[in-house]
Amino acid sequence: MKTIMAARSPHESSFSFSRRHFQKIIEKVVNKEHGEEEEEEEEEETKQITSGADASYNHHHKKKEKKKKKNTTDHDSSLSKFKSAIVAAIVGRSRRPSRVCGTLFGYRRGHVHLAFQPDPKSAPTLLIELAMPTATLVREMASGLVRIALECDRATARRSLVEEVHWRAYCNGKKCGFAERRACGAEESRVLKAVEPVTMGAGVLPGGGGGGGGGGTHAHLGEMMYMRARFERVVGSRDSEAFYMMNPDGNSGPEFSLYLLRV
Repeated sequence: MKTIMAARSPHESSFSFSRRHFQKIIEKVVNKEHGEEEEEEEEEETKQITSGADASYNHHHKKKEKKKKKNTTDHDSSLSKFKSAIVAAIVGRSRRPSRVCGTLFGYRRGHVHLAFQPDPKSAPTLLIELAMPTATLVREMASGLVRIALECDRATARRSLVEEVHWRAYCNGKKCGFAERRACGAEESRVLKAVEPVTMGAGVLPGGGGGGGGGGTHAHLGEMMYMRARFERVVGSRDSEAFYMMNPDGNSGPEFSLYLLRV
Protein backbone atom coordinates (compact mmCIF):
# COMPACT_ATOMS: atom_id res chain seq x y z
CA MET A 1 0.00 0.00 0.00
CA LYS A 2 1.28 3.25 -0.96
CA THR A 3 1.40 5.68 1.71
CA ILE A 4 0.70 9.14 0.69
CA MET A 5 1.97 11.91 3.12
CA ALA A 6 0.74 15.29 2.60
CA ALA A 7 3.38 17.93 2.75
CA ARG A 8 2.89 20.79 5.16
CA SER A 9 2.30 24.05 3.63
CA PRO A 10 4.73 26.95 4.28
CA HIS A 11 2.00 28.68 6.25
CA GLU A 12 1.62 25.77 8.70
CA SER A 13 5.41 25.55 9.16
CA SER A 14 5.62 29.26 9.91
CA PHE A 15 2.70 29.05 12.36
CA SER A 16 4.30 26.11 14.22
CA PHE A 17 7.60 27.95 14.51
CA SER A 18 5.89 31.10 15.78
CA ARG A 19 3.93 29.10 18.37
CA ARG A 20 7.08 27.45 19.65
CA HIS A 21 8.88 30.78 19.77
CA PHE A 22 5.97 32.40 21.55
CA GLN A 23 5.89 29.51 24.01
CA LYS A 24 9.57 30.04 24.80
CA ILE A 25 8.98 33.74 25.33
CA ILE A 26 6.10 32.95 27.70
CA GLU A 27 8.25 30.47 29.59
CA LYS A 28 11.03 33.06 29.91
CA VAL A 29 8.57 35.64 31.18
CA VAL A 30 7.02 33.16 33.62
CA ASN A 31 10.44 32.04 34.80
CA LYS A 32 11.54 35.68 35.17
CA GLU A 33 8.41 36.57 37.12
CA HIS A 34 8.82 33.47 39.25
CA GLY A 35 12.46 34.38 39.81
CA GLU A 36 11.50 37.95 40.81
CA GLU A 37 8.90 36.59 43.19
CA GLU A 38 11.51 34.30 44.70
CA GLU A 39 13.92 37.23 44.97
CA GLU A 40 11.20 39.35 46.56
CA GLU A 41 10.44 36.54 49.00
CA GLU A 42 14.13 36.18 49.79
CA GLU A 43 14.44 39.96 50.27
CA GLU A 44 11.36 39.92 52.49
CA GLU A 45 12.80 37.06 54.54
CA THR A 46 16.13 38.90 54.71
CA LYS A 47 14.36 42.02 55.88
CA GLN A 48 12.48 40.06 58.48
CA ILE A 49 15.67 38.39 59.68
CA THR A 50 17.51 41.74 59.69
CA SER A 51 14.62 43.44 61.46
CA GLY A 52 14.53 40.65 64.06
CA ALA A 53 18.27 40.89 64.56
CA ASP A 54 18.06 44.69 64.92
CA ALA A 55 15.20 44.35 67.37
CA SER A 56 17.13 41.75 69.35
CA TYR A 57 20.24 43.96 69.32
CA ASN A 58 18.27 47.04 70.35
CA HIS A 59 16.61 45.12 73.16
CA HIS A 60 19.96 43.76 74.36
CA HIS A 61 21.59 47.19 74.00
CA LYS A 62 18.79 48.93 75.92
CA LYS A 63 18.93 46.25 78.60
CA LYS A 64 22.69 46.70 78.85
CA GLU A 65 22.38 50.51 79.00
CA LYS A 66 19.70 50.20 81.67
CA LYS A 67 21.90 47.89 83.70
CA LYS A 68 24.87 50.25 83.25
CA LYS A 69 22.75 53.22 84.28
CA LYS A 70 21.55 51.32 87.34
CA ASN A 71 25.12 50.44 88.29
CA THR A 72 26.14 54.09 87.84
CA THR A 73 23.21 55.23 89.96
CA ASP A 74 24.10 52.71 92.66
CA HIS A 75 27.74 53.87 92.57
CA ASP A 76 26.74 57.54 92.84
CA SER A 77 24.38 56.70 95.69
CA SER A 78 27.13 54.81 97.53
CA LEU A 79 29.57 57.68 96.96
CA SER A 80 27.03 60.19 98.25
CA LYS A 81 26.41 58.06 101.35
CA PHE A 82 30.16 57.78 101.90
CA LYS A 83 30.60 61.57 101.67
CA SER A 84 27.68 62.10 104.03
CA ALA A 85 29.26 59.70 106.50
CA ILE A 86 32.56 61.62 106.35
CA VAL A 87 30.78 64.95 106.93
CA ALA A 88 28.77 63.45 109.79
CA ALA A 89 31.98 62.13 111.36
CA ILE A 90 33.62 65.58 111.18
CA VAL A 91 30.56 67.31 112.61
CA GLY A 92 30.26 64.66 115.31
CA ARG A 93 33.89 65.12 116.29
CA SER A 94 33.52 68.92 116.48
CA ARG A 95 30.58 68.47 118.85
CA ARG A 96 32.66 66.46 121.32
CA PRO A 97 35.18 68.95 122.71
CA SER A 98 38.06 67.92 124.91
CA ARG A 99 39.07 69.81 128.03
CA VAL A 100 42.58 71.17 128.53
CA CYS A 101 44.34 73.39 131.03
CA GLY A 102 45.13 76.86 129.68
CA THR A 103 47.51 79.48 131.09
CA LEU A 104 48.07 83.07 129.97
CA PHE A 105 51.21 84.61 131.45
CA GLY A 106 53.76 87.30 130.79
CA TYR A 107 55.73 90.11 132.33
CA ARG A 108 53.76 93.31 132.80
CA ARG A 109 55.96 95.12 130.28
CA GLY A 110 56.62 92.01 128.24
CA HIS A 111 54.66 89.90 125.75
CA VAL A 112 51.77 87.50 126.33
CA HIS A 113 52.36 83.74 126.34
CA LEU A 114 49.59 81.14 125.96
CA ALA A 115 50.16 77.55 127.04
CA PHE A 116 47.72 74.64 126.73
CA GLN A 117 48.31 71.37 128.62
CA PRO A 118 46.31 68.12 128.67
CA ASP A 119 46.64 68.26 132.46
CA PRO A 120 48.47 70.61 134.88
CA LYS A 121 51.46 68.28 135.31
CA SER A 122 52.13 67.50 131.63
CA ALA A 123 54.19 69.41 129.11
CA PRO A 124 52.27 71.93 126.98
CA THR A 125 51.06 70.72 123.60
CA LEU A 126 50.85 74.32 122.39
CA LEU A 127 52.89 77.31 123.56
CA ILE A 128 52.51 80.60 121.69
CA GLU A 129 54.08 84.01 122.23
CA LEU A 130 52.05 87.01 121.02
CA ALA A 131 53.50 90.37 120.02
CA MET A 132 50.72 91.97 122.12
CA PRO A 133 52.00 93.45 125.42
CA THR A 134 50.63 91.87 128.57
CA ALA A 135 49.31 95.22 129.84
CA THR A 136 47.25 95.63 126.64
CA LEU A 137 45.63 92.21 127.06
CA VAL A 138 44.84 93.02 130.71
CA ARG A 139 43.03 96.20 129.63
CA GLU A 140 41.11 94.31 126.92
CA MET A 141 39.96 91.67 129.38
CA ALA A 142 38.90 94.32 131.91
CA SER A 143 36.67 95.95 129.30
CA GLY A 144 34.78 92.79 128.29
CA LEU A 145 35.09 89.68 126.13
CA VAL A 146 38.35 88.92 124.33
CA ARG A 147 38.54 87.04 121.04
CA ILE A 148 42.01 86.29 119.68
CA ALA A 149 42.32 84.82 116.19
CA LEU A 150 45.56 83.42 114.82
CA GLU A 151 45.81 82.85 111.09
CA CYS A 152 48.45 81.04 109.05
CA ASP A 153 48.83 80.13 105.38
CA ARG A 154 48.42 76.65 103.96
CA ALA A 155 51.88 75.16 103.57
CA THR A 156 52.93 72.70 100.89
CA ALA A 157 53.99 70.18 103.54
CA ARG A 158 50.84 69.64 105.56
CA ARG A 159 51.23 69.51 109.31
CA SER A 160 49.01 69.57 112.35
CA LEU A 161 47.45 72.97 113.02
CA VAL A 162 49.01 73.25 116.49
CA GLU A 163 52.43 72.57 114.92
CA GLU A 164 52.32 75.70 112.76
CA VAL A 165 55.08 78.19 113.66
CA HIS A 166 54.13 81.65 112.37
CA TRP A 167 50.74 83.33 112.76
CA ARG A 168 48.99 86.62 112.06
CA ALA A 169 47.27 87.79 115.25
CA TYR A 170 43.97 89.64 115.68
CA CYS A 171 42.34 90.76 118.92
CA ASN A 172 38.62 91.51 118.76
CA GLY A 173 38.90 92.04 115.01
CA LYS A 174 41.93 94.36 115.16
CA LYS A 175 45.33 93.28 113.94
CA CYS A 176 47.83 93.06 116.80
CA GLY A 177 51.02 91.98 115.10
CA PHE A 178 52.20 88.41 114.87
CA ALA A 179 52.54 85.29 117.00
CA GLU A 180 55.05 82.44 117.06
CA ARG A 181 55.01 78.93 118.42
CA ARG A 182 57.67 78.44 121.07
CA ALA A 183 59.36 75.47 122.65
CA CYS A 184 58.87 75.16 126.39
CA GLY A 185 62.16 76.40 127.83
CA ALA A 186 63.46 76.54 131.37
CA GLU A 187 61.73 79.82 132.24
CA GLU A 188 58.34 78.74 130.82
CA SER A 189 58.63 75.43 132.70
CA ARG A 190 59.27 77.32 135.98
CA VAL A 191 56.15 79.46 135.45
CA LEU A 192 53.93 76.46 134.69
CA LYS A 193 55.39 74.61 137.67
CA ALA A 194 54.66 77.58 139.93
CA VAL A 195 50.96 77.77 138.88
CA GLU A 196 50.46 74.00 138.87
CA PRO A 197 48.38 73.99 142.10
CA VAL A 198 46.04 76.69 140.71
CA THR A 199 42.88 75.32 139.12
CA MET A 200 41.39 78.66 138.11
CA GLY A 201 42.36 82.22 138.89
CA ALA A 202 44.67 85.15 138.13
CA GLY A 203 47.45 86.82 140.01
CA VAL A 204 51.10 87.80 140.16
CA LEU A 205 53.95 85.41 140.78
CA PRO A 206 56.54 86.46 143.32
CA GLY A 207 60.20 86.70 142.44
CA GLY A 208 59.71 87.50 138.77
CA GLY A 209 57.91 84.24 138.02
CA GLY A 210 60.53 81.77 139.09
CA GLY A 211 59.39 81.58 142.67
CA GLY A 212 62.97 81.74 143.90
CA GLY A 213 63.09 85.35 145.13
CA GLY A 214 64.93 88.29 143.67
CA GLY A 215 64.23 90.34 140.61
CA GLY A 216 66.38 88.26 138.28
CA THR A 217 67.45 89.32 134.80
CA HIS A 218 63.89 90.36 133.83
CA ALA A 219 63.32 92.82 136.70
CA HIS A 220 63.03 95.68 134.24
CA LEU A 221 59.96 93.97 132.69
CA GLY A 222 57.98 94.16 135.91
CA GLU A 223 55.96 91.45 137.61
CA MET A 224 55.02 88.11 136.12
CA MET A 225 51.23 88.07 135.66
CA TYR A 226 49.16 84.99 134.95
CA MET A 227 45.60 83.78 134.40
CA ARG A 228 44.72 80.12 134.57
CA ALA A 229 41.49 78.29 133.64
CA ARG A 230 40.01 75.21 132.05
CA PHE A 231 39.39 75.41 128.29
CA GLU A 232 37.31 73.43 125.86
CA ARG A 233 39.23 72.51 122.73
CA VAL A 234 36.97 72.15 119.69
CA VAL A 235 38.40 70.74 116.44
CA GLY A 236 36.24 71.89 113.53
CA SER A 237 38.48 70.52 110.76
CA ARG A 238 42.13 70.08 109.87
CA ASP A 239 42.29 73.84 109.30
CA SER A 240 40.29 75.16 112.24
CA GLU A 241 40.44 74.76 116.01
CA ALA A 242 39.18 76.81 118.94
CA PHE A 243 39.86 77.06 122.66
CA TYR A 244 36.98 78.39 124.80
CA MET A 245 37.58 79.40 128.43
CA MET A 246 35.09 77.76 130.78
CA ASN A 247 33.48 79.87 133.51
CA PRO A 248 32.78 78.21 136.84
CA ASP A 249 29.31 79.71 137.19
CA GLY A 250 28.26 78.51 133.72
CA ASN A 251 25.89 81.46 133.27
CA SER A 252 27.82 83.79 131.00
CA GLY A 253 29.75 83.04 127.84
CA PRO A 254 33.53 82.55 127.76
CA GLU A 255 35.48 85.70 128.57
CA PHE A 256 38.44 84.56 126.50
CA SER A 257 38.58 82.53 123.28
CA LEU A 258 41.42 81.58 120.98
CA TYR A 259 40.85 80.59 117.34
CA LEU A 260 43.41 78.86 115.13
CA LEU A 261 42.74 79.11 111.42
CA ARG A 262 44.61 77.98 108.33
CA VAL A 263 43.58 80.08 105.30
